[in-house]
Amino acid sequence: MSEGNWVLHVDLDQFIAAVEVARHPELRGKPVVVGGSGDPAERAVVATASYEAREFGIQSGTPLRLAAKRCPDAVFLPVDKDAYEEVSERVMATLRSFPVVVEVLGWDEAFLGARAGDPEALAADIQRRVGADTGMSCSVGIGDNKVRAKIATGFAKPAGVYRLTRANWVEVMAERPTDALWGIGRKTAKKLAAAGLTTVRELGLADPDELARRFGPTMGPWYRLLAQGAGDTEVTATPYVARSRSRETTFQTDLTDRAEIGEQVSVLAARVADDVLAEGRPAVRIGVKVRFKPFLTYTRSLTLAAPTSERADIDGAAQSLLDRFEWTRPVRLLGVRAEFERAD
Repeated sequence: MSEGNWVLHVDLDQFIAAVEVARHPELRGKPVVVGGSGDPAERAVVATASYEAREFGIQSGTPLRLAAKRCPDAVFLPVDKDAYEEVSERVMATLRSFPVVVEVLGWDEAFLGARAGDPEALAADIQRRVGADTGMSCSVGIGDNKVRAKIATGFAKPAGVYRLTRANWVEVMAERPTDALWGIGRKTAKKLAAAGLTTVRELGLADPDELARRFGPTMGPWYRLLAQGAGDTEVTATPYVARSRSRETTFQTDLTDRAEIGEQVSVLAARVADDVLAEGRPAVRIGVKVRFKPFLTYTRSLTLAAPTSERADIDGAAQSLLDRFEWTRPVRLLGVRAEFERAD
């Protein structure tokens, strides 16, 4: 099979929930909801929900209180951005180990520019390697441009591979509603429907001048191009620059002794200091994470007086942060994080 240029869209399945389940295997198969501080009584929304929770109609953006009503047995967990960023960085490092160009879109997705004779085989290799290296499951959309690759991923979920190109665009997309297109949401779809355009086919055949009149000279014609499957084919490499280094430990037996907690933080701080030294950039901010029993997670951080790579300085900052916590519950996890100065 001759080689061709392809765009692959890699999307991690239920990413945030998957990270939490990986850290807490006892939650596998249960409805897991991540959002806010993990308290369903607070005024916050769902960041993500496991597939089991989605069966109850719980989606990203659902108020936590409503999620609790829909699924009283759901396990609610707090958002832990540090953990998600760490896993995301490992995933992106795995993607960069392939002979592809990687353009990161967020924690859980990236475009890959690849030259391959069998893009499905490449996608399967990527899925296997991501699973082996990080424990994460991903879906892969294959396209001849970014728009088609991104939309293809929706057909691939969960954990599948799907190809959407000019060859099958009409067959797959023509009769679908306009909000099936990447870039057209529900509000825009309603406006298009009010103009008599309810399907991708209808939008793709619409008069560009009429679209420009109704939706503006830029957006109107652009909607029509989207419906025809047009999109950018260039994947631009996103340079990898670590924002931080962190270490954490989940204890098999909960900690209750304050002195032991301090000792464990020192162990973590030493490992982080080694990472900072290896990175070759000094830390400017230190953070400490504590997860109390059962799943209450809190973080505290401070900006250092001066950038440093010294173990004593990092440990000292971490120890001082421990005084900002209330030690009223057993501790099941501790973490220390060093942040670097952001590059312009």
